[in-house]
Amino acid sequence: MYRTHNCGELRIADVGKEVKLSGWVQSNRDFGGMTFIDLRDRYGITQLVFNSEEDAALCERARKLGREFVISATGVVRERSSKNPNRATGDIEIEVKELAVLNASKVPPFTIEDETDGGDDLRMKYRYLDIRRPIVRENLVFRSKLAIETRKYLADEGFVEIETPNLIKSTPEGARDFVVPSRMNPGQFYALPQSPQTFKQILMVAGMDKYFQIVKCFRDEDLRADRQPEFTQIDCEMSFVTREEVLQTFEGLTKHLFREALGVELPDFPRMNYDEAITKYGSDKPDLRFGMEFVELNDLAKGKGFGVFDNAELIVGICAKGQAEEYSNKAIKELTEWVQRPQIGAKGLVYVKVNADGTFKSSVGKFYSDDDLKQWAEAFGAEAGDMLLILSGEAEKTRKQLGELRLEMGRRMGLMKPGDYKPLWVVDFPLLEWDEEAGRFFAMHHPFTSPKPEDEEKMLSDDFETLKSLRANAYDLVINGAEIGGGSIRIHDRKLQEKNFKLLGFTEEEAEKQFGFLMGAFEYGAPPHGGIAFGFDRLCAVMKGQTSIRDFIAFPKNNMGRDVMIDAPSEIDPAQLEELGLKLVDK
Repeated sequence: MYRTHNCGELRIADVGKEVKLSGWVQSNRDFGGMTFIDLRDRYGITQLVFNSEEDAALCERARKLGREFVISATGVVRERSSKNPNRATGDIEIEVKELAVLNASKVPPFTIEDETDGGDDLRMKYRYLDIRRPIVRENLVFRSKLAIETRKYLADEGFVEIETPNLIKSTPEGARDFVVPSRMNPGQFYALPQSPQTFKQILMVAGMDKYFQIVKCFRDEDLRADRQPEFTQIDCEMSFVTREEVLQTFEGLTKHLFREALGVELPDFPRMNYDEAITKYGSDKPDLRFGMEFVELNDLAKGKGFGVFDNAELIVGICAKGQAEEYSNKAIKELTEWVQRPQIGAKGLVYVKVNADGTFKSSVGKFYSDDDLKQWAEAFGAEAGDMLLILSGEAEKTRKQLGELRLEMGRRMGLMKPGDYKPLWVVDFPLLEWDEEAGRFFAMHHPFTSPKPEDEEKMLSDDFETLKSLRANAYDLVINGAEIGGGSIRIHDRKLQEKNFKLLGFTEEEAEKQFGFLMGAFEYGAPPHGGIAFGFDRLCAVMKGQTSIRDFIAFPKNNMGRDVMIDAPSEIDPAQLEELGLKLVDK
């Protein structure tokens, strides 16, 4: 037996017991006659004590143990004279009688602590060491708990877990596919699934009624902190349901996960339509932990001789409460440069400070009187000490730019409180997006999304403006400004699906070649159905108040899509290429 207990479970009630622990040496402290070792495993850390007066040889062996040595120690639990309130086992220690080195270790390339000195790539190269850090280990344990609770909830709701294929057919819509050559079918390729979308719809045609899967998905796209080439979804579909029934079911799942994993009781989720979200917050995933809603100033700011405003399609701003004195001219200049960065793209920033004496200080004061600025302040509900920040230009771009500025001000003002969760459903998205460059419509969600019932007749129209006004029977779950999940009621009628493919630029032949199997299934009694998919990695990160999904994935890729631990992707043997009917082309 390597252990009688783990390194996180012994307490003051265990004093006097003889125990055996195994784990890794976290630290080794030599105080001459006494040596202390912190022993770590997945469950915690326990302090070991070696006394040279009782066993000098054993103490000398303990002094020679390096960091990350794997050891086994047998001894007696005793009460610590100097307790550690920050550790679950901080009231006790083990007076060691026997010591065995199970495996030595090289000196690790970075410290195995929450606050490590290892950079991202170094930690990814030695991911097996990085996972030993408590903060990463606990993230993976949290992810496991969330998956288990997801399965419990959905099973109790009558969902059946069904696996769908990982080798499927490439489709032209959405992100780029990862493709896999077929040895047995030379010149032909599988694709790895971007989602199990068509399969879960076919499961509804097959009468499975309620399906779910915690499933790997793959997208060959540019990466960032919250995006990986392979990621995990909680993927679900239901038959004979309305939008309301889907929202209630998965609002229930979300509340359950927060309750069981965090001990947080979420209130009922508000609903907001897409147009309102864009108008008020400049985003279809607004962060509602703070207000700072947009106020439009076209009626109050135009016609005063300030050309920037007079020629703008939209003049819109936010009120930063209590920030007038916080922002000097230098600070405002820095903020202006921030919105002018290429990532934001604003041409400039107008500010108005509301002074305590009822006067105003503004970057456009020579064009607008205090009476004018007072009207602006009233429109914003601004009080003494507040500061207005205003952008102008093309409506769509300006709202997006102000949305970014709003989030930045929320960060700077400390309005995004840890442990504060503000979920909402965003509904009534446009069904189609027009792309001027491509000269055609694209699906806002995906090609299988149904229009709202009242818009179905409009979908059969050929009028451009009518088609642009179509609303999707779709919904997104947003928490703290992050899109956690999205879904829709699906098209289940072949003719309507054919019309949608036509609107998206498919010829009849292309639609049949790519999706004939799905439309054919619709001819055999497809029920009304709808579903949703949660980004599981992102849900974990948001629940734990983190921005990166990497530390909730056991073996993530870096920003170039590489696994630096196993050095993938990599070249393969020419013989393998030949067997697959492929050959390298010189660049």
